[in-house]
Amino acid sequence: MTSTGTGGTATPRSISFPRPTAMAAPSEVFPPPVTTDPPPPRLRELALAAVALAAHVDPPSASNGNTGLERRFLAAQRAAAQRGHAPWAETVLATILQPAAEDTSLVALGRELSLTVFEWLAIALASAVEDDALVGRALAHVQHPLGGSRPTAGLLVAALAECLTPGLSAQGLLLGGSAVRNGLLVLPNETLPLPERPVLVPLPLCLALSGHDADWPGTTLGLGSTPVIPLPPSILRHAAQHARALASRPDAGVVVRSGTSAEGRNVAAEIARVLHRRLLLIETDRLAGLGPLLRLRHLLPAFVIDLAPGERRVLPAIPGYHGPVVALAGPDGTVESPQGPIPSWTIPVVPREERTGLWAAALGATDGTAELARHHRHGIGRIAALGTLACQIATLDNRSQPAPDDVADAAATGDGTGLESLAEPIRTPVSDEALVLTDTLRSDLESLLLRCRVRDELASDLGASASTRYRPGVRALFVGPSGTGKTLAASWLATRLRMPLYRVDLANVTSKYIGETEKNLAQLLARSEQAEVILLFDEADSLFGKRTEVRDSNDRFANAQTNYLLQRIESYDGITLLTSNNKSRFDSSFARRLDLVIHFDLPAPRERRALWLSHLGTHHTLSDLQLNRLAALVDLGGGHIRNIVLTSAVAARAAQRRIELPDLLDALDAEYRKLSRPLPQGLRE
Repeated sequence: MTSTGTGGTATPRSISFPRPTAMAAPSEVFPPPVTTDPPPPRLRELALAAVALAAHVDPPSASNGNTGLERRFLAAQRAAAQRGHAPWAETVLATILQPAAEDTSLVALGRELSLTVFEWLAIALASAVEDDALVGRALAHVQHPLGGSRPTAGLLVAALAECLTPGLSAQGLLLGGSAVRNGLLVLPNETLPLPERPVLVPLPLCLALSGHDADWPGTTLGLGSTPVIPLPPSILRHAAQHARALASRPDAGVVVRSGTSAEGRNVAAEIARVLHRRLLLIETDRLAGLGPLLRLRHLLPAFVIDLAPGERRVLPAIPGYHGPVVALAGPDGTVESPQGPIPSWTIPVVPREERTGLWAAALGATDGTAELARHHRHGIGRIAALGTLACQIATLDNRSQPAPDDVADAAATGDGTGLESLAEPIRTPVSDEALVLTDTLRSDLESLLLRCRVRDELASDLGASASTRYRPGVRALFVGPSGTGKTLAASWLATRLRMPLYRVDLANVTSKYIGETEKNLAQLLARSEQAEVILLFDEADSLFGKRTEVRDSNDRFANAQTNYLLQRIESYDGITLLTSNNKSRFDSSFARRLDLVIHFDLPAPRERRALWLSHLGTHHTLSDLQLNRLAALVDLGGGHIRNIVLTSAVAARAAQRRIELPDLLDALDAEYRKLSRPLPQGLRE
């Protein structure tokens, strides 16, 4: 770098700066000024003054007043940098020791990241281009014809290299210094020679340096579009405890596990609030430059990750950031930090008393909230979502306050659960009259209904052996031939409990790819736990079947899938119904995981007569003798009887009359042909 005297003759000037990696380094060489001189200029002015010196731009005077606007601007910057007649070198260090208000964030960040004076000035110059068009014009003028409006590596080396500590290389700092490693400086366009490559500061960092927020690709500041959910006292206490643990160590972390993203994000936002930070949700692996942004805007990073069962994920290190980290995940998989395992907190379903308060807040009323909390184990996020839907239903019905029935209607829609891609909702209610059962079977189903209603606090008053490891989930197996009413009984149970029923679509759940079936089931069960729905696994033996002898890799993976399913269904907190034609097809270890096994046998003549009457209603002309003959001779279940009545109703409707015996006999003949069985003798007599 050269210095220009009054006569315009360039004389060599040598400046040797110690590298200010520690706070005391500049003051050891240049003590802080004690005079009443004007405050030091901004770092960008010093950098522009260095550019003016390198470009041999003289200070403004009468003799050069007619030069171009760009050169006059650079000349003014050179003059501003020499205010108080202090040497340029001393002015640089004085500015770093006592920065202008606009440079406070940059100087503090530079001290945290151990930036050199060269990097400080390079960042100040590169960021000045983004908010002052004249800076870009001046740099384009100096760099003509090769450079553009952003400073090139060649310009920075020529203008600022002499402010380096001996032994350091400007080129090395531009390619691998702290500013570049941490994403404060970026050198795009690798096809150009190094001297011609532009140097820039990412725009979000430029805004952050000036005290403003900006969108960072792949991240969300705060909750974004996620609704704000009120958190109950127990969750607030645990969030505060985890926040204190995060504050105790600079590299601490915690995994927040939840079945719904809204719930986990609200809890992470509360942890950030306790830490006097704001939440930044990260859903990208492009982290260069993110560390300085976190420091400048006092943000808490929260990685949003999706893990399959057995999957292990190591959180990536954020260059330039050493502080607390949060990971938001579901119930499966393992999350670790680069330093090793980190604590995990699964957000629980809160106690009934707190659920009552959440329902009152969500519905804006207290009527019926105690009953909702008592009979439903909804999570925090699901209560808020159902409250919103129930209020909308009430508004559509011209009512100011929602009722508990509105909550049931909202839950039945399945909106917001994310279950539709993995399971089929069964929304048709089934009344007591529609379910024709033997006394034994009805008693078994009533026992199952009672078990579901008291499951939340069933073990609260029992001994230690009963309450230890108790989970509120209910698992029941319906066993019996096809058409005996297993699915109908599941719908009846859902109707009585006022809970949505979802039949698991095995075609969407199972996959030929290793690990995909477990991942799909993990998502299904996690979402179902939060949504408080009943899951129905038809032909469940295809998923929960016996483990086989391992002969090849396919057997090994099939057994691993069965092992996962058996373990996960035991830890599932919801209600699970499984149907099968044969109990012996299940793995033997699955029996102890079942709370009830209910047998659906083919109906006897008495039940078959009741089934005929229940399906025919009053739209028929059959006599009691004809009904008795059908009940005695047609040994079919309720599903087949339903098909026969509907088929006969078609003929009766076409003839505009009620159902007659010939209609039923023709439909019976068609149903038996489907079963490859002959029509019983004696029906046409």
